[in-house]
Amino acid sequence: MRSATTFAITHGHRESLGPTLRVLALALSIGALYPAAWAGSPESPTDVPEIDHALADYVQGRLQPARRSFEKLAAQGLPLAQYNLAMMHLRQELPHASLRQAEHLLEQAAAGHFVRAELALGDLYDQGLLGRADRRRALDWYRRAAGHGSLEGQLAVATAYFLGRGIGKDMAQAAIWYREAANNGDVGAQYLLASLYEKGDGVPRDLRLARYWYEKAAASGDEAAPYKLIELDAMKDDGPAP
Repeated sequence: MRSATTFAITHGHRESLGPTLRVLALALSIGALYPAAWAGSPESPTDVPEIDHALADYVQGRLQPARRSFEKLAAQGLPLAQYNLAMMHLRQELPHASLRQAEHLLEQAAAGHFVRAELALGDLYDQGLLGRADRRRALDWYRRAAGHGSLEGQLAVATAYFLGRGIGKDMAQAAIWYREAANNGDVGAQYLLASLYEKGDGVPRDLRLARYWYEKAAASGDEAAPYKLIELDAMKDDGPAP
């Protein structure tokens, strides 16, 4: 089991992510922090006891001790500390909080293969928090996270191609990335992929594959998918077997 040091300040609400710590909300990163926060490195990032103390300080509202610890560990090159210090900048929890410093710290953490930092950089540019939105640059970071297996990254890339955000609309590419997210268990991606197969949008029309993914979505709790299965059962199955 990974210790609480693999977890960082995350978005939206408190989550129980480890045996010892519950972490606070972040201003920026999308979704909840997933266990595989590190990519491309077999080493565990959990062997630095100081990060546990820093996170505990942060959770208990001792921001200055947390900041000092994060700064020390960030200077030593620990991506988790760089990421959390960036989040303190973004939340305006430091005396001289700076979006540019947050960007710099996130870039350092991303260089250390910290996937959450890649996603946060995508958010920075997508939301235009540094000025004008730069969706092509955001897509570059989302694509990097997606390539590291991030479900959030896969969904962001798929949606970019689906809507033409930061790149030309490309339903074939959208289908590729929705398939990745669907295989990772995302119910929305399962439904959308089924719809693409049903319509032949970006993929060859294939009602059997459409049914397969509607069944997956229904099993995952999607409320509309069972009705789509009824519709498909009333139609002639004219696609090849999955």
